[in-house]
Amino acid sequence: MTKHHKIFAGDRLRRLREQRGTTQAELADALGISAGYLSQMEGDQRPITRKLLMRLSRLLGIEPNYFAADDDLRLASELRETASDPLFGSAISADEASAAVRVAPDIAQRFLHLYRGYLALEEEHRSLQTRVTQNDVGAASRFPYDEVRDWVQSKRNYFDALDRAAEKLAGARSFHPENRSEDFIRYLRDAYGIRTEQAPEDLGKGMIWRLDNSAKTLFLSEDAPAESRLFWIAHVIGLLEQRDSIERQIKQARLSNEEAASLARVALANYFAGALVMPYEAFLATAREVRYDIERLQRRFGTSFEQVCHRLSTLQRRNSPGIPFYFLKIDIAGNVLKRSSATRFQFARFGGPCPLWNVHQSFSHPGRILVQLAATPDGTRYLSVARTVSLSAGSYLSRPRAVAVGLGCEIAYANETVYAKGLNLDDLDATDPIGPGCRACERRDCRHRALPPIGHPLDVGTIERGVVPYQIDAKIPRTSDSSR
Repeated sequence: MTKHHKIFAGDRLRRLREQRGTTQAELADALGISAGYLSQMEGDQRPITRKLLMRLSRLLGIEPNYFAADDDLRLASELRETASDPLFGSAISADEASAAVRVAPDIAQRFLHLYRGYLALEEEHRSLQTRVTQNDVGAASRFPYDEVRDWVQSKRNYFDALDRAAEKLAGARSFHPENRSEDFIRYLRDAYGIRTEQAPEDLGKGMIWRLDNSAKTLFLSEDAPAESRLFWIAHVIGLLEQRDSIERQIKQARLSNEEAASLARVALANYFAGALVMPYEAFLATAREVRYDIERLQRRFGTSFEQVCHRLSTLQRRNSPGIPFYFLKIDIAGNVLKRSSATRFQFARFGGPCPLWNVHQSFSHPGRILVQLAATPDGTRYLSVARTVSLSAGSYLSRPRAVAVGLGCEIAYANETVYAKGLNLDDLDATDPIGPGCRACERRDCRHRALPPIGHPLDVGTIERGVVPYQIDAKIPRTSDSSR
């Protein structure tokens, strides 16, 4: 097994063993290894070998990919979804995609890179953007948003250097939630000579803040809530305070063009801002104390619901991790605005999220927190929390933006949160069968399906009708069959 394929899943193994009520000594004996060896695997000091992986699968009745690396699962899911494009003639199965990632991960990554380049060129062609000047050559090789999002996901949405720098600054300056806005304004003025003022009316339609370097002034919109203004000031501090660190990480990312680099620069400054407003250890300790109650964390740190949710999804410091959460932000039309995952949860790259997900239902209950038990097609179960986070537009004639956020964790972590209170986590009948999105979902009998699953032949009969107007063949045709 190469280094790339070593599986370190100690926390997952320990939790599964504890759920089954088995001691280390008992499980080690059943596996034919020493208790010390098992203890080292649970502490991520040793990887789970393929031989032990198969023994664990048989012994505990789980799928082999239960312990697979999250990045490999995401890569396999994207590979399978991409390979379903009619351009390639036929689809591949989930097992084939997983095998390809196991055997040749670099080739799988390059295949996806080429496919993204193809999509970008198709988009350019459809929109008649045929600029061929020297500056534009290669600019569309990848979609910048996708490229940056994939890069952030590869880091599990955690950037250690920025996180620790923000925590160090917060501790050194003794920023407190009660007067943090004034503290940030004072620090920006004292450290960088930049004053903060209310934005003039001619700031520009849609502008929320602007840094005027020549005037040494940060202009902030008067219509923004206090927590947003605080975050923007922290963002500017991050741009100035961590300029070298941010540029170094962007260089290491090897992004394909300057547009992607600019987006990454914003993402990293936003990351620093969240870490400055909610310093890692203090925030994690409080989160554990209040059992990850988002609203209580809002009050303690003077932040918004969305800011807390996003910060919870970043708590993946190696020696002090929080619960691994996925995070999603969508608008009322189902467009995905933000997404990241420290869990095994798979987001579909094409099409909208599953309509059974409670993040969609939250638009019917604005301001109310919805809790859902859900299971993905691979059998993994999640506790999902969703709520709208729409803000006032600032005036009657403006149009408020209707958005909602979703936050979720695997069921093994659910009891550590306040949102599991009163729920029977073992009740499978109370679990909603969700998927990554219709095109990538394998469920054949879902009455909420909007599109057929990728790679399956359809039987559109005229003498019978199921919950959807076609029958889905469970088997995926081979390439030779599709050419007949």
